[in-house]
Amino acid sequence: MWPRPLYLLKMIGYKDKELIKVVTGIRRCGKSTMLELFRLWLLGNGVEQRQIQTINFEDINSSHLTDYKVLHDHILKNCVPKKMNYVFLDEIQHVNQFQRTVDSLFIRKNIDLYVTGSNARLLSGELSTLLSGRYIEIHMLPLSFLEYISAFDGLHDLLKKYHDYTSNSSFPYSLKLRDEPYQIRDYLGGIYNTIVLKDVVERKKIADVSILERVIRFMFDNIGSLCSVKKIADTLVSSGRQISVNTVETYLSALTDSYILYRVGRYDVRGKEYLKTGHKYYLADVGLRFYLLGSAGSDAGRILENVVFLELLRRGWEVNVGKIDDKEIDFVVQRGGAREYYQVSLSVRDEKTLERELRSLNAVKDNYPKFLLTMDDDPSSDNNGIRQINVLDWLTEETA
Repeated sequence: MWPRPLYLLKMIGYKDKELIKVVTGIRRCGKSTMLELFRLWLLGNGVEQRQIQTINFEDINSSHLTDYKVLHDHILKNCVPKKMNYVFLDEIQHVNQFQRTVDSLFIRKNIDLYVTGSNARLLSGELSTLLSGRYIEIHMLPLSFLEYISAFDGLHDLLKKYHDYTSNSSFPYSLKLRDEPYQIRDYLGGIYNTIVLKDVVERKKIADVSILERVIRFMFDNIGSLCSVKKIADTLVSSGRQISVNTVETYLSALTDSYILYRVGRYDVRGKEYLKTGHKYYLADVGLRFYLLGSAGSDAGRILENVVFLELLRRGWEVNVGKIDDKEIDFVVQRGGAREYYQVSLSVRDEKTLERELRSLNAVKDNYPKFLLTMDDDPSSDNNGIRQINVLDWLTEETA
C-alpha cells in the first residue's frame, strides 16, 4: 500500500465529526486502500478491532447485504454499545436504496460513517437532497507525481520518472508492474474496459458500443482542446457515423460521472463570470490515453497540461479555463478568496513562444499570483511579476 498522506490527513481531520465521509474517485485510484490505511491508523490510535466494521460490496461474500434493510440491521447488530463505531461501506452504489441505510445510520450518535463510490451519481439526486449539509466529499485521484516518485530512491532523474509516470499510468498498482510494460498495458486495459462496460454501457443502457468508443477516442485525442457537444457530433458524422447531439451529451455525462474524464468550464476574467459555452476535458490518468491511442497519444504538450490540471485539482483548487478578451489562460484557479493564474508550455526558450505565453497573463491587471510552468531546466525567474518555474520542481514541491 503506497502512502497517501494528503488523503489520510483529511480522513483523520474529519474523524468523529458529525458528517458522513464520502470518498469518491475513478476505479482503482486507491479508495479501498485509503480506507485500509485509515483503519490501520485507528487501530494504532486506541480504537479496538471490534469497533470497526468493513464491507466491500464488490466482494461476492457481501452480496447478501445489498438489500438496504438487511445491511442496516447487520451493522446495528454488530455495533459495540457505548463506544464509537467506525463503519466503512466500500462501493456502496451496489446496495439497493443505499441512501436509506446511510441516512438511518447517520442519526446514530455512536456511528462514524465512511462510504466510497466510483460514480458521481453517488452524490446526485436523492442522496444529495437527503444528506444536504451532512456529508463531506473526499475526492481521490490516482497518484500525484510526488506520490509516484516516493516509491523510488531519491529525486534524481526526474525527467525519466516523469515520462514513466505519464506513459505507464498513475494508478497505484501500476508501480508494482513498472518493469513489465506488457502487464501494465493489460492492467490499463482491464481498468478501461471495466469503466466503459460497467460504469458507462451498463448504467446508461447503451446499445451501440462502437459509437461510444468513437466518442471516447475523440475525447482522449482532444484533451485540453475547447470542445462543444455539437462539434463532437459533427466530427463523427463527417467521418460517416450517425450520432445526435443528445446522444453525445449522454455519453459525455456518463464518462464524467465515471471520473475517467473531467469537464472544465470557462471563466471570463474581465467580466468575472462563468461562461456557458465551450469546455475542455482532461483525463484522470494520461496512461489510459497511451493505452487507447498508442503513439498517437504521445502529444507531450497536451499531456503536460493534463498533468498540471490534475495537480491543481488535487491541491484543492476550483479549476477553470480563463478567457480575457480574445486571449486564453490555461487555468484560472480559485479557493475561498484566493486566486491564481497558470500558463503551461513545454518550452519558452524561443523568444516568440515566451512572448505568446506571457501575453494573456500580462493582460490580467489584478494582483493575484501568476505562473508560467515549463519543462525548461532553467532557474526560476520573474517576468514582470509572472513566476516562471520548472514544472517538475512545481510538481514535487511539498504543499500544505
